[in-house]
Amino acid sequence: LRITGEVITTPFSFVATTHALHWNGIKPVFCDIDEKTLNMNPEKIEALITPNTTAILPVHVYGHPCDIERTAQIAEIYGLRVLYDAAHAFGVKVKGGSLLNHGDLSILSFHATKKFNTMEGGAIITNDEKLKKRIDYLKNFGFADEVTVVGPGINAKMNEFQAALGLLQLDRFDTVVKKNKEITFLYREHLRHVPGLTFFLDTDNVDYNYSYFPVLIDEQRFPLSRDALYDKLKQNNIFARRYFYPLISQFPTYRGLPSASPPNLPIAEKISKQILCLPIYEDLDVEDVIRICEIIKA
Repeated sequence: LRITGEVITTPFSFVATTHALHWNGIKPVFCDIDEKTLNMNPEKIEALITPNTTAILPVHVYGHPCDIERTAQIAEIYGLRVLYDAAHAFGVKVKGGSLLNHGDLSILSFHATKKFNTMEGGAIITNDEKLKKRIDYLKNFGFADEVTVVGPGINAKMNEFQAALGLLQLDRFDTVVKKNKEITFLYREHLRHVPGLTFFLDTDNVDYNYSYFPVLIDEQRFPLSRDALYDKLKQNNIFARRYFYPLISQFPTYRGLPSASPPNLPIAEKISKQILCLPIYEDLDVEDVIRICEIIKA
């Protein structure tokens, strides 16, 4: 895509999202998030566009789809590329079609923590045949054939063992999603009346993969702060995760950027101090889910 200059992205993600820009000499410009979806707020994007802006890099946080229509509209008006970090979004569908069909590229993660994984690695999804061919060259040292190198590629190939593991994972992916959905609804049932604890509901026309169960802790209404609850769960051998805290914009590499200033990111700053992702995986027993909920409510 030959993206240069500045790329508008979210501070509320795993740091690899922004590192990818940094390693390519691209300046990240952080955009605040929407409080209802925790995705990049598309209504904040246009104010951040400059003559140096070449792309938008949103993240489908927790597999919840970004506002793909509004993002595409902005990109078309200003002639920008759209790259989606879809690390959480394997298997997610919108109106019956894959979420990965949107944007110039969608990037998947197959890290061991993902519901579909090959221990490490990932995939790049595009509907552009020419772009796919160029990516195929670049992931194999730039080789077009045995004697022709068309660019400074790297070794980004998946090995045979990873591919075999991926094939096995595919066979059971629907079962994993079904089980995780059951756990999600069980959490919702047992936590729905807890003051100061908020969780997210499904949106119409979206088929989720139910990979995460994030909750927000409002310490003004909940008896504990988010961090105190995190510690309490940990003391009971329950390992929740503060995805994503700290914000990417708070790390030393990026906090000097003008867009990283906390007053520019009020919603992201607020959410990062409240967010907690509860355990969710297909072998999590009903009894354990109920136990987690009882500890939270105690």
